[in-house]
Amino acid sequence: MEICLLRFHPLDGLRDKMISRRDFLKLTALSAGTLALRPFRKLALPEFPQADKLGRNAVGKMDLYARPDASSQIVGALYEDNIVPWIREVVGSMPGRTNQRFVETPSGFVWGGYIQPVWNKPNAPLTSLPTTSLGPGMWVEVTIPYVDLILDNPPARAPWLQYQLSINLPPRLYYSQIVWADQIRLDEAGQVWYRLNEKYGSGDIFWGQAEAFRPLTAEEVLPISPDVQDKRIVVRVWDQTMSCFEGDTEVYFAKISSGALYDAWGQRVDAWATPVGESPIWRKAISLPLSGGSASAGWNLPAVGWVSLFVGTGVAIHSTYWHNNYGEPSSRGCVNASPEDAKWVFRWSQPLTPYDPGDVTVEWPGGTKVIVEDKEL
Repeated sequence: MEICLLRFHPLDGLRDKMISRRDFLKLTALSAGTLALRPFRKLALPEFPQADKLGRNAVGKMDLYARPDASSQIVGALYEDNIVPWIREVVGSMPGRTNQRFVETPSGFVWGGYIQPVWNKPNAPLTSLPTTSLGPGMWVEVTIPYVDLILDNPPARAPWLQYQLSINLPPRLYYSQIVWADQIRLDEAGQVWYRLNEKYGSGDIFWGQAEAFRPLTAEEVLPISPDVQDKRIVVRVWDQTMSCFEGDTEVYFAKISSGALYDAWGQRVDAWATPVGESPIWRKAISLPLSGGSASAGWNLPAVGWVSLFVGTGVAIHSTYWHNNYGEPSSRGCVNASPEDAKWVFRWSQPLTPYDPGDVTVEWPGGTKVIVEDKEL
């Protein structure tokens, strides 16, 4: 039955409909009135540096050093969401951190723990949406460093959005985030927009420029080794690694970030630890908003991709766009993985999760077992 579900290809036939904006305008002109819009605020896509690979500063101010060494001369600074060419990654010296990786930029070296690797890959807009069990729509992934959005239904509901607007910043999505697009429209200037929402979010609805989003296909969500039953995932907190096994054979290995045990002031926070023990994956979703903590000290992360929940309290293996600090505990209990690693685990593990609806929950005994170890055995 699961294999029958995975035969569904929501984007079949749409690849032939990917056309240039000029062709789309011609098509729209022939059907005047079908895409009547309220006026959109003019919002151009950012201009990013020209380079094969880019880096985004995911936090506040970060110093640039003359060498990959925190004791070397400070030659500049990066601020949040600054985008720089990523020349290479090298090992250096950052006292007090497990992660010793630095990213070389044209202006100097910056510690790599908070420099998200990103690319600038705009997309040709689609002219129509596939029909799914959820209605017209498709999963889309951000493929540029970031894209600013327009909130369609104020006031803001989600805490992250309320904070963003309170400091006069626009809603923004970042490279690798995944959302659901359920409408396509054209503004007076000829810009194609997707209407975006989080299926399990707070109810905020956005419009974003179509070129920033790549439609996911059903093929890329197809399972890896679906006939293998003896699978398990081992997360080694003591080593900050994750291994996937089929029987006794390790078939995948990745660096991860598990729960941080200390806050920014050096205070131990046991509640942030990733729970040790064995638990089955009980829910998987292509995208979910994640949140936790209290109203005064909580966190709220929208559009997190490739989520595999394995503890009933909400602990999951998932994609990460807010840091690049793999190999060092950094999360609030979850297993942070790179987008590529989280996606591989999502496709390989049970339960199988098809593109439509992109979200599956199973009862006990659940799916693939996740074993979290806190010390070398």
